[in-house]
Amino acid sequence: MRPVALAAATALLLVIAGCSSQNDAPPSAGSTPTPGTSTAAVTSDVTYPVTVDTPLGEVTLDKQPTRIVSLSPSATESLFAIGAGTQVVAADEYSTYPANAPKTDLSGFEPNVEAISGYKPDLVVMSNDTGGTAAALEKLGVPVFLSPAPTTLDQGYDEIAVLGQATGHADETAQVVRTMRDDIATALAKAPDKPVRIYHELDSQYHSASSHSFLGSIYTKMGATNIADAADKDKTGYPQLTEEAVVKADPQLMVITDQVDYTADDVKKRPGWADVAAVKNGNIVTVDADIASRWGPRLPQLVETIADAMTKASTSATDSPAPATSSATATAR
Repeated sequence: MRPVALAAATALLLVIAGCSSQNDAPPSAGSTPTPGTSTAAVTSDVTYPVTVDTPLGEVTLDKQPTRIVSLSPSATESLFAIGAGTQVVAADEYSTYPANAPKTDLSGFEPNVEAISGYKPDLVVMSNDTGGTAAALEKLGVPVFLSPAPTTLDQGYDEIAVLGQATGHADETAQVVRTMRDDIATALAKAPDKPVRIYHELDSQYHSASSHSFLGSIYTKMGATNIADAADKDKTGYPQLTEEAVVKADPQLMVITDQVDYTADDVKKRPGWADVAAVKNGNIVTVDADIASRWGPRLPQLVETIADAMTKASTSATDSPAPATSSATATAR
């Protein structure tokens, strides 16, 4: 991007970065050790050694890890949610949730093997294997669990389940996954039967999340018509649209995050946007960037917010009919 490279970079930034909301109570996971110190004994419902499948291949753990380094904000949230928080001795610079996560200056974008190994990890969790980091750590005898952003809900559930197996919390993880499934199903059921044209804007350059992204797959489950799909011919999940295409597609609901440097009011003032259904009817919703960009136990909150917004958009009295050529006009730059 411009087109593929920029879209990929934007997607990676949204997965790894994001500014955390501190208003939500963190999952209960006991006290967190000071980075670099030894951890207390933890219980396990898994028999070791255990071998788990990851995108990097099979990883065998001879014993339960008690010194985990997480280089993924999504993984950090999940580790605390499944009861492995006391085992995390260091997390990357963007792991801002929960509040008691041992955030450090470790980078998930440009991992430093020497800095990581300084925490004496017995397991490193990463979202992307950047620059051969995994191989370098494995040469030092440190197992690596690759936890990339899923593209579907089922992949996300499976990823958390495997993480629970690796860390010795299979039973607690199963309960977390069951709760997530139930809560997300309840939230999805709130979506209107009538399709809603949706536009998720990632930045001021009109990058969006198509149905080929994890977030877009959720919109699909909610019955939404994603105006970004026509632009995503390469199925990257994050195409760049033109302003003209967005306006012509006439989305009924527009989603932005609290991480962009503009507000819903700023969107309303864009020249030529006054007749866009989402603008005209006041259906621009701002969501927490962390929750929208990270796979994890807080996802049901996002689904419920979007479902409510879709219901409002579908019943807006002044909404205009779907443009006949909307599916062909959302061309990428």
